Amino acid sequence: MTDLNDYLAEKRGAVLACKARIDKGELGPQPLAARVSAEGRSGIRRIRIRDFQVVTDSPPDFAGYNLGPSSPELQLGVLGSCLTHSYLIQAALQKVPIESLDVEVSGTIDARASHPDHPHLPVHPHDIAYVVHIVSPASAKAIAELEEAVERFCPILNLLRKPQAISGSVNLVKPRAEKAKPAEDAAAAGRRARAA
Repeated sequence: MTDLNDYLAEKRGAVLACKARIDKGELGPQPLAARVSAEGRSGIRRIRIRDFQVVTDSPPDFAGYNLGPSSPELQLGVLGSCLTHSYLIQAALQKVPIESLDVEVSGTIDARASHPDHPHLPVHPHDIAYVVHIVSPASAKAIAELEEAVERFCPILNLLRKPQAISGSVNLVKPRAEKAKPAEDAAAAGRRARAA
């Protein structure tokens, strides 16, 4: 079984190349985009990001088919993925050897929050916590320094911890009307002529 150390050497090269491009002024802000559509009959949500697709769904007790994780579950997974990646980046930069790395993320969501009798309950996931499991010969001090860097630089961890301004809008499109039959067109024209 292989460990992560060969990958960390490759990651170090990629991260250092990225830093060199930043130093040269070659890298700046990059736009991010996702598109989500609700699909007919099932109501599943299909997320499209670049050339990738992810399906989210609800459990059967919420009119879903359990074809994918719910949005709150996916958010925990996104946090775990970003934490894991951030640990890999920082381990590569700091030359901390890691044989294996797993992150567990947990949280709570309460369906009662949308009920008027429970206005005190948050509608969002809460009590979010994570545990990082690292197998490494590194010292506790080296791992603590790794943790400190991850806490500072993990994008999704910081997105969730710090207030964000989010703008939104709704684009209402009316469905296309069925074409009127010729007899209906003539009758409508006659009514308009009489009204004039």
